[in-house]
Amino acid sequence: MNEGPDTMSAITDVTAYLAQFDDIPGTRVFTAARARRGYHLNQFAMSLMKPENRERFKADERAYLDEWPMTEAQKQGVLDRDYNRLLDLGGNVYFLAKVFSTDGLSFVQAVSTMTGMSVEDYQAMMLAGGRSPLGVRSIRENN
Repeated sequence: MNEGPDTMSAITDVTAYLAQFDDIPGTRVFTAARARRGYHLNQFAMSLMKPENRERFKADERAYLDEWPMTEAQKQGVLDRDYNRLLDLGGNVYFLAKVFSTDGLSFVQAVSTMTGMSVEDYQAMMLAGGRSPLGVRSIRENN
């Protein structure tokens, strides 16, 4: 990836520049395209900040989701609590936090499910400094 103080001013092909973000293993960079794709999903998630909306959602999740102009894949991702899929569909992890908070999960509990690790293993990894960057800088370079 091009880096440095003049990177943004030197970019002439925005599509190629943004495509580089798809090469970061295990990472979904929240780009403008993802923000557009996930607009209604993220608005739904933010609606859960209000207690009355949380209660309506918990009473009948499908009915509440059907009030939002989200894609069927986004609605199913919410019902399945498939946070990685929701990120792929334009969800922002900070907005999705409203969903897992509604379920009574902490941020650590929810994010550990996204890594396939137990809460304890995830916490230990993060306290030890996170994932090693060795071998996980590029999908193309690892194939």
